[in-house]
Amino acid sequence: MVSPTVLAQLQFYITIGFHFIFPPLSIGLSWYIAYLLTRYIRSKDQYYKDQAWFWIKLFATTVAIGIPTGVLMEFQFGMNWSEFSRFAGEVFATLILLEVFFAFFLESVFLGVILSGMRTKKISDRVLWFSSMMVALGTTLSSFWILAANSWMQTPGEPGAPGSGWDIVGDKAVLTNFWDVVFTPSMFARFFHTVNACLIASSFFIIAISCLYLLKDRHHKFTYDTLKVGLVVGIFLSILQGFFGHWQSTIVATYQPAKFAAQEGLFETTSGAPLVIFAIIDDSKVIFEIGIPYLLSLLTWGDPNATVTGLDAFSLEDRPSVLLSFYPFHLMVMIGMFLVGVAALGVYLLWKKRLSDQSFILRKWFLRLGVLTAPLALIAINLGWITAESGRQPWIIQGIRRTADMASAAPGEEVLFSLLTYILTYIVLFIAWILVMGRIFKKGPSTNIEEEVLG
Repeated sequence: MVSPTVLAQLQFYITIGFHFIFPPLSIGLSWYIAYLLTRYIRSKDQYYKDQAWFWIKLFATTVAIGIPTGVLMEFQFGMNWSEFSRFAGEVFATLILLEVFFAFFLESVFLGVILSGMRTKKISDRVLWFSSMMVALGTTLSSFWILAANSWMQTPGEPGAPGSGWDIVGDKAVLTNFWDVVFTPSMFARFFHTVNACLIASSFFIIAISCLYLLKDRHHKFTYDTLKVGLVVGIFLSILQGFFGHWQSTIVATYQPAKFAAQEGLFETTSGAPLVIFAIIDDSKVIFEIGIPYLLSLLTWGDPNATVTGLDAFSLEDRPSVLLSFYPFHLMVMIGMFLVGVAALGVYLLWKKRLSDQSFILRKWFLRLGVLTAPLALIAINLGWITAESGRQPWIIQGIRRTADMASAAPGEEVLFSLLTYILTYIVLFIAWILVMGRIFKKGPSTNIEEEVLG
């Protein structure tokens, strides 16, 4: 029988991983809806309101699944991680409470206003626009507090030290300065890196929907206008993500060197460390690798001869899994490069005005690849999350408490039953989400949108 702690960890990974399908789409789509309603307010052109209504339906469906999966995610802290809840509850729960407020109240209430206003037409356009801005703000602030909680677990600082914002009193974490806990050393890099990734995923979701409509030869005006926005925003944010990713990596190298060494596949502390491009490794050694000499040292510390700490600097019990850090990290980077390539091809076709030329062979390849970008972008986000969480092990709070000591004392059979229940629930929710999204896609945008092909 697998240990209860391992089962609890597996449930945590599945719970967070499944939930993380929905917030990225919610964040990006909410801002796109706000953009469309802003265009409508300024121009009074019904076309933009009709566009917004299509994306509002997809957004509302995503939120409807995302919220219960988020509730299940938070419920498991008390169920499987009672010792963590007991120890860190005062600090951690404060941040989660704020996330719940913005997710359930600000986001949900104003989404209700939008749905009511679009259906009944009894709410003014300016109230609709204001509500869309509040929904977008709510989704973003919700992610802020979740990331603040995670950043505290990743880089908590020394208990009781100036600037840490917390201390340990009677074997419990107590809050001493709220803002110091919120703005840990890794918070800003993690927030911008993660939220930008969410916006990228939404951009490619929009691109994928547009490409699918073009493959089916439907809704041309709507599709071309939407595709242009998705492509321009998608490639810009994807390039920007390189800078945010570098920022995040330097923070990890500074405050979590074991995680950094694991994700880079660096087993030995090295001066002039190479950047590994491809490797075959296990948790103890490199079997084969291809790397660029000195580049890791240069990118990390700005000096090609700088020393980068390897896993040999840490005892075996303090090392994270290299397999669960290195491969997800590098797959994430590979997918990111693929997405940039697809977006670049789309921008090229847009520039050459070939998106409407059905005989152009590159157009057909772009549309097929464009459909794949939506699931790949979401997979990349989850791979990044796996890297971040696996790389923190064996600590649940970095350097403070080990994961193995924070699990509940529930029997393995109970944890296994709850794990299977969660999996079954998620399968049902995912099928429901796909079916409803499919019906909205099949119906398409409002028939008020004029059908015409734009180059």
